Amino acid sequence: MTTTNTTFLDHLLAQRAQYRYKLPSRPDAGRFIDQLMRLLFPVTQDCQSASQHVEETYQKLNEQLVCLFRPLANNMAESPEVVADRFFEQLPAIYDVLLLDAHAIADNDPAAVGVEEVIAVYPGFYAIAVYRIARELLQLNVPLLPRMLTEYAHGQTGIDIHPGAQIGSSFFIDHGTGVVIGETTVIGDNVKIYQGVTLGATYVAKSMAQKKRHPTIENNVVIYANATILGGHTVVGHDSVIGGNVWLTNSVDAHSIVFNQHKTDVRIKSLEDDEPINFVI
Repeated sequence: MTTTNTTFLDHLLAQRAQYRYKLPSRPDAGRFIDQLMRLLFPVTQDCQSASQHVEETYQKLNEQLVCLFRPLANNMAESPEVVADRFFEQLPAIYDVLLLDAHAIADNDPAAVGVEEVIAVYPGFYAIAVYRIARELLQLNVPLLPRMLTEYAHGQTGIDIHPGAQIGSSFFIDHGTGVVIGETTVIGDNVKIYQGVTLGATYVAKSMAQKKRHPTIENNVVIYANATILGGHTVVGHDSVIGGNVWLTNSVDAHSIVFNQHKTDVRIKSLEDDEPINFVI
């Protein structure tokens, strides 16, 4: 081994001691979330699943979660075992909310043939489910792992939901690719979002870390594809419709309809003087 390589390896070794956090394995985090989803919703099965032994699977998942917590233990106020037990105590409530999400998608998407299809294959439901699980861990003051879980879902679905966002019940993401929901976003009940929607900040600065940077979406709002809604003071009032490709940085009242107004100029030559005539459509 060359002197350069030896020096570099010494540098890596010294660097390890400087890390503030030690993190669980990303593959382990992904396996945990997928196995938990199969426990909650045994719509699909693989050859290794043991869903018929629910109590055994439940216990194994508890042990896996404790294992994920161990690298983070120095930054947790309670022991990994206690926090894992607290999480699983909340699992029935998470399950009930996820059923509302699944039914919201099945009831509102004409292409959905049933709740089973939504649970098994819809990326929007999967991303919402992982978000709600990660959100519970965040509320239990688990560092970093919640973000690891939602980033795993981001990689699987193309939907980026920060676990810090507050999202009400019966949430519907259709298609979903390119959806971004920022950390301080607040979303009410019965909200529908389509692909490419961004709920983001007007600008990015580290000094804004503890401030509300992302919009508030009230109940019963529909946001169509590729709309961008920015800013911590921006509120979309309840029962509003935000059209596709809208760029919104100001609040709108309840029952508003916001859309882009397009103008198309059609140029047609006059038969008499061969000069173009402009028509606005």
